[in-house]
Amino acid sequence: MKKRPDDEVLAILSASIGRRFLGVGSLGCLGLFLLYFAFAQPADTALAQGFLLIAGVGAVWLADKMRRATSQSIELTSCELRTSHGEQIARLDEIDAVDRSIFAFKPSNGFLIRLKSSREIRWRPGLWWRFGRRSCIGGVTPGSHAKAMSEIIAVMLLEQNK
Repeated sequence: MKKRPDDEVLAILSASIGRRFLGVGSLGCLGLFLLYFAFAQPADTALAQGFLLIAGVGAVWLADKMRRATSQSIELTSCELRTSHGEQIARLDEIDAVDRSIFAFKPSNGFLIRLKSSREIRWRPGLWWRFGRRSCIGGVTPGSHAKAMSEIIAVMLLEQNK
């Protein structure tokens, strides 16, 4: 299949192996410890026992969700921001602003994208999430790669607004 010229990947943001291992491993271990405590030393009340079970299963589920999400990468083309599996995060003409300041509500080593209109909620732990008009990229990704991608997007937005 022949690629379109606007489909050229300008930047790729992938989860670093060390951070991915640390994130998934921490959540998985937390879940296993909670499940161990729920069965090894039964709590005094059924409510506490239930909390330990639900929290343990939830942490293991979250670790698996993060493992699957961080196996993908984020690609920037001249038209869109998407995952390596083809899921569109945002079209470039939808992006209103890029915020990578210290006080922005963004993931670790990442950046915030403000969209012009609201989109459906999506969450890929450790890689990206979207809620309403905000889309945040980053988490277990290298900060230098995320910064480079955000700067490329900012330059593309400046060129668009000329």
